[in-house]
Amino acid sequence: MSGMEMQSRKTLMLFSGRGYPELAAEVGAELGVPLTPLVALDFANGEIFVRMEVSVRGCDAFVLQSHTAPINTWLVEQLLMVDALKRASAKRITVVAPFYPYSRQDKKHRGREPISARLVADLFKTAGADRLMTVDLHTAQIQGFFDGPVDHLFALPLLAEHVEHKYAGQELTVVSPDAGRVRVAERWTDRLSCPLAIIHKRRDADVPNEVRVFEVVGEVAGRTCILVDDMIDTAGTITKSADALFANGAADVVAIATHGILSDPAVDRLKNSRISEVVVTNTLPLSDDRLFDKLTVIPIAPLLARAISEVFGDGSVTKLFDGVS
Repeated sequence: MSGMEMQSRKTLMLFSGRGYPELAAEVGAELGVPLTPLVALDFANGEIFVRMEVSVRGCDAFVLQSHTAPINTWLVEQLLMVDALKRASAKRITVVAPFYPYSRQDKKHRGREPISARLVADLFKTAGADRLMTVDLHTAQIQGFFDGPVDHLFALPLLAEHVEHKYAGQELTVVSPDAGRVRVAERWTDRLSCPLAIIHKRRDADVPNEVRVFEVVGEVAGRTCILVDDMIDTAGTITKSADALFANGAADVVAIATHGILSDPAVDRLKNSRISEVVVTNTLPLSDDRLFDKLTVIPIAPLLARAISEVFGDGSVTKLFDGVS
């Protein structure tokens, strides 16, 4: 092989931050690619230091970080990793953020507020990222915040497969917990061929986690309701939505979300609710104290690995989601 041919060959290199190295290891195992060794440590004052331990010149770098608590620490660490790769002459740098940080602040709800999701995209670009890969954004418009390609992956096929197997033969209704999630819920109804219901609720502007449920619109009486959302944080929305469904005659409620943040007091709320099953993926780590009998965790690594493989091979990520748009 000539020197020119060797220079033109791409090398896939997978890097993991410290937020959730177990997920990165699972993705690497799916790809058959080991994690590239790096040093990451904290100075006494809290500043972060990172250094790649091998040459990355000319590589196709995928930098995976889980934005779990403490979210600001892991965001800065990922930015520093991207900057280090850019300065070490990586050919292309893809930020893999299964849970996109600050996604809930995607517009100004009131005056004098930041658009945090846009700022995060700008930070990734400034650090040197060429591409973003993420799973189930809070709103699709965030794709437009990044000046470059964004691979927006959907967990729906993985989650829906679980529902189709476990609840086969039952009369199902997909439920959107608010008007803003209707488009996502419609994708579920297309997949499951079942009716759609919507919960009309109002969130108290002065108390962000306080949700007041008003009414259920749709056919839920006597049916198994599949309550779908992108994330479960404190579980206030999901448990009060379930209460409203049972009050309207639902036979059972299953709560499904891509991102299981499960901030306190989510676990207690879900345990004490009438929800029969809570299904999430492992885009975020779940410590032992956040695991409970009702919880089912679907692995996200196979989806991430397939998408990374398509990007590396200049294939199509879209084909992974034929029928999901």
